[in-house]
Amino acid sequence: MPQRILALPATWTATEPTLPRQSQAELFLTSRLSAGSPGAQPPGVPRWPTSVYKVCWALPGASKAEGNTCFEEDMIAAMDDAIADGVDVLSISIGTAHPVNFTKDGIALGALHATKKNIVVACSAGNSGPAPSTLSNPAPWIVTVGASSLDRTFVSPVVLGNGMRIEGETVTPSKLEEHKMYPLVYAGDVVNPGVAQNLTGQCLAGSLSPEKVKGKIVLCWRGTGMRVAKGMEVKRAGGVGFILGNSKANGVEIACDPHVLPATAVTYSNANKIAEYINSTKNPNATIIPAKTVLHTKPAPFMTAFTSRGPSTIDPDILKPDITAPGLNILAAWTEADPPTKLLIDQRVAQYNIESGTSMSCPHIAAAAALLKAIHPTWSSAAIKSALMTTAEIRNNLDMPLNDESGNAATPFAYGSGHFRPTKARTLALSINLNYPSIAIPKLNGTITIKRTVTNVGDGKSIYFFTSKPPLGISVKASPSILFFDHVGQKKSFTITVKARTEMLGKMQLKDEYAFGWYTWTDGPHIVRSPIAVSLP
Repeated sequence: MPQRILALPATWTATEPTLPRQSQAELFLTSRLSAGSPGAQPPGVPRWPTSVYKVCWALPGASKAEGNTCFEEDMIAAMDDAIADGVDVLSISIGTAHPVNFTKDGIALGALHATKKNIVVACSAGNSGPAPSTLSNPAPWIVTVGASSLDRTFVSPVVLGNGMRIEGETVTPSKLEEHKMYPLVYAGDVVNPGVAQNLTGQCLAGSLSPEKVKGKIVLCWRGTGMRVAKGMEVKRAGGVGFILGNSKANGVEIACDPHVLPATAVTYSNANKIAEYINSTKNPNATIIPAKTVLHTKPAPFMTAFTSRGPSTIDPDILKPDITAPGLNILAAWTEADPPTKLLIDQRVAQYNIESGTSMSCPHIAAAAALLKAIHPTWSSAAIKSALMTTAEIRNNLDMPLNDESGNAATPFAYGSGHFRPTKARTLALSINLNYPSIAIPKLNGTITIKRTVTNVGDGKSIYFFTSKPPLGISVKASPSILFFDHVGQKKSFTITVKARTEMLGKMQLKDEYAFGWYTWTDGPHIVRSPIAVSLP
């Protein structure tokens, strides 16, 4: 029988609202995707019976582009109804602006009741990265999902007047006149009088001078204000196109938007190259080449800048997030009741849109959980969660460690157990049974021993061997270090002993900082990996 999935509508936007504690509960149930819920339909499970419960509402007196608000009473009521309706998976792309204690977190409380009914609960980690300790939904019974990239881009280069070709990305359908170069200006040089110095390059509403912008391509910076609104301002001022340059914090993460005029987005380093060209000549010009879809790009995946990070401030003994999945530039169904930018001035209509956020990555995990539940109907929600986590990948398609948006090595506080691999989870022969697959030890003082229990869900007879790559200066040992299974469903317990190596402590700078490693059980074909995070007092 197909599994039923609850999808609470996506709500993450550039500006995150808080969750009010008052509401008139109003819910609806539908068997297919609800209009206005981009990303709610789990990818990879077409024609899956899906119930959608409306719990989020537009902000009074504000544009939908500024986000919406979700009332706690509505969310709890929706989860209660979903449990009663018999759903198998909860996909919740909602979170709080700041971490909330479990006892005061409506999502955590509702998810706990769902988990007791053997329902898998997947929730977005949030879009407040890359700052540490920003993630939402840190409860251990929730699958907390970060966001990473795909190996697919929409390449739209900028060609400068000096012949330099700068790679960019866009999903904007409008195009400039072919084989024509246009004057190119930097937004900070064409602003109206009175614009604050620190905002001159941001292309904020009303900031650009029509006399200086008309007929030109404008280079704007990301930072303050909405990305699509910057393009709207360039169009208002008479610009023919615009280039959106990443801030340093965004690095190589490029979010593609359906801008209202020809446009492309570029990385921070490429934006600086364009700015240098503008300053190098009296008459800079450029054109924007229409986008082309490119597959199998490298490196991929990498962690997005926006994905919220651990460690959890609510319970640092639980390593969060749990896993990461595609959340950058994801094709999502779109309501024709709203334009693709959600801005009132935008009159376009679309059935699909490109969206970014952990609201997009969360449904990927929900879909994978549903497929696993269909393949293994006797597996518990904990077993499904563990299968997804312990088969996740921590290397990219260049066989290098997962990077963050700046090109530096990411950590489990960004990706959890790694980037999900549902096909590996499907064939998993060992699954850890909610003793928590990952290990987080804040302020390790000496030695700690942790007990875990595993269940054989694959081959009747199998032998698993323990290996580890411990954090620097830390030893990690298992007892026993070999697990023998002779039938399906057999359980085995083992202990993991984590110890700070005294001979190394003087050389380390781990105080209040985390070091990372992992431990692995393998029988050869199957590799079951769990991350470890350790800090010293």
